[in-house]
Amino acid sequence: MNDTTIRNTMNKKSVIGILIYILLQFNIFGQEETYIIEKTSFSTDRYDEYCPVYYKEGLVFSANFSPTPLFNFSSSGNKGVFNIFYIEKDIDGNWLTPEILSKNIHTRYNDGPSTFNSSNDTIYYSRNLNVEGSIKNNAGVRNKLGIFYSTLKNEEWNNVRALRINNEWYNVTSPYLSPDSKKLYFASDNPDGYGGLDLYVINWKGNYWGNPVNLGPVINSEGNEAYPYVNQAGELLFSSDGHGGLGGKDIFFARMSENEWTSPVHVEAPINSAYDDFGIVAGPLMNEGYFSSNRDGTVDIYHFNTLIPQVFHRDIQKENQYCFLFDDSGSVVIDTTVLKYIWAFGDGKTETGASVIHCFPGPGVFSARLDIVEKSSGRLVCSKLREEIHLTDFEQPYIESPDCAIKGEIIKFSGLKSYLPDYDILSYAWDFGDGTKEFGHDTNHVYTLSGDYEVNLSLGLKSKSTGNLIRTGISKKIIIFDELQQKIEYKRELDSVASILVDVGSYQGAEMVTEFSVEENLKQGAVFRVELLTTDNRISNNRIIKNVPSKYTIEEIVNNDSSLYHYYIEWQTDIMAAYPAYKEMLELGFNDVEIKAVVINDPAEKSLYDIRKIYGTSADMCFNNTNILTSKALIMLDQVVNLMNRYPETKIEVGVHTDDNGSAESNLNISQRRADMMINYLINRGINSERLYAVGYGESKPIASNYLEQNRKLNRRVELRILKD
Repeated sequence: MNDTTIRNTMNKKSVIGILIYILLQFNIFGQEETYIIEKTSFSTDRYDEYCPVYYKEGLVFSANFSPTPLFNFSSSGNKGVFNIFYIEKDIDGNWLTPEILSKNIHTRYNDGPSTFNSSNDTIYYSRNLNVEGSIKNNAGVRNKLGIFYSTLKNEEWNNVRALRINNEWYNVTSPYLSPDSKKLYFASDNPDGYGGLDLYVINWKGNYWGNPVNLGPVINSEGNEAYPYVNQAGELLFSSDGHGGLGGKDIFFARMSENEWTSPVHVEAPINSAYDDFGIVAGPLMNEGYFSSNRDGTVDIYHFNTLIPQVFHRDIQKENQYCFLFDDSGSVVIDTTVLKYIWAFGDGKTETGASVIHCFPGPGVFSARLDIVEKSSGRLVCSKLREEIHLTDFEQPYIESPDCAIKGEIIKFSGLKSYLPDYDILSYAWDFGDGTKEFGHDTNHVYTLSGDYEVNLSLGLKSKSTGNLIRTGISKKIIIFDELQQKIEYKRELDSVASILVDVGSYQGAEMVTEFSVEENLKQGAVFRVELLTTDNRISNNRIIKNVPSKYTIEEIVNNDSSLYHYYIEWQTDIMAAYPAYKEMLELGFNDVEIKAVVINDPAEKSLYDIRKIYGTSADMCFNNTNILTSKALIMLDQVVNLMNRYPETKIEVGVHTDDNGSAESNLNISQRRADMMINYLINRGINSERLYAVGYGESKPIASNYLEQNRKLNRRVELRILKD
């Protein structure tokens, strides 16, 4: 079996395809032609020439005319066998006479198609597996087509070797090497495929070719797929008689998107016709190239130029978004009668509330923050969130136009908002979906009929890093109405949909870098502490204690990363419980005071924090009406015993608080008696008294107003904390 036979296995011409082709040729549909074609001057009326590839300053192709009478062997069609030829142009641009590429790789059978690596010193080509001996002995069905390669040395092709993927049971043919020489595509009628000829690829593993990989059911059909071509962007052009088209073999385009092949796109007429069209090669922007076709009786090589680029990339345009919902209510609950949330977005604008809507002026980097502030003074109480927002436009061609219009209306289209930062844009080409195509970054268009139209913008690009040329495109739907009222109603519907905003964190075009989050700290076991101040150098405690009431204990914490000294009082699991101490410190002149969610690192403190979370701090839970310890209090204190046994150096203060019911002196006495009672229980359980401190605070440290019973309940509490030396 030879490559001529394989080409003849493709579907026959269809009458419908011929009619479509004729209509297209005479422009009956009003479609402006995308391509113009011309048969090359070296193509003959008697012989077949096909599958050109670029080589040096010319082309290499296969043809069945004989280079000399000495090589005139017959084929089944009573024509010569296919040989590999090279042709180049003279200084005036005219094609010279084709010459056989090399006698060293020439056989008495069909040679080609072929492909070359980027340095043009290695050729891969198709030929029969067995070429030695008599033609009669090699005529068996197991003399399949395979792929062979040869290297150039001293201007001669030598050392012909077979690829290991060749097989005597099926054909391996029509190779094409990717521009980086790391992938070799080919066709094979391996019975494990999807039917007929399928396209495969093998990958270069550094010093050998890997195993064949079928390109899959998106590319391959029950028919025949062959003659692959791959450009610098990795885009695939190939021939198929199984994907529909105008008849016979047609040429299709596909590319990889998210590691999957896109559905093949049919190359427009007149490249495709009702006849067999295959073996295409093209420039990187597909502005020009060559292909093979038998539309003129024999297989010939045609040259094509692109008038207006066909849009192969039909990604749907994504709309950039700059307005978002910000919501960070989370688990921190504040009293909104005294405190409020304020967002700042780094663009000079602020919004008030836990959940707000904000519109950025456009793409950029913005420093967003959420603060809890006092309503009365506007002073910062707690910094809740700091994050950097990287807002970018989608990297895509962009069609700027209205979404709808009425027929006869002049519509402005612009591609200047296309955002492809790694490329220089070389050209803009428009396909308005009504048979009209134009060039230019800005253009006007008028639709004469109502309906839904798909507008396509194609860009020619040059990579800033590699200099490679590629083409990409985008698609956008536009609706044309008969009457103005229809347009108004449609725009009203669009506006209602556009008002549904997404959270900035779920937007694909936004990258969030969280610098600080109270919510995240709380998940790691943070507590709310009142920070009096932060300094570069250590401050004498005497200097601070002078202004801080004795009911508060000051703790110094050194930040290992920044070497800063932080001075804290209070230790609460709720921000509102820490707020009264914040307020008091502010009135005492600590102008930098702030409530912070501080992550507990000490293991003993973490354990005590867990006890407080599990059992709470309610004094009503710990004492009955006669001030006797309840069973719940005893269970909690047993956990404290376990903690102090695990950490024998730990010292704990048991602080008891009351509401303002009764006199201050009476409340102080009651709280002290209760604290002593809890300490005595711990001592009786074996804890050294020198490690325990009982403090009755009475009503002196309220964490809520005593106006309502529910708040007085919060003030009646037991607080356990570890003392630092």
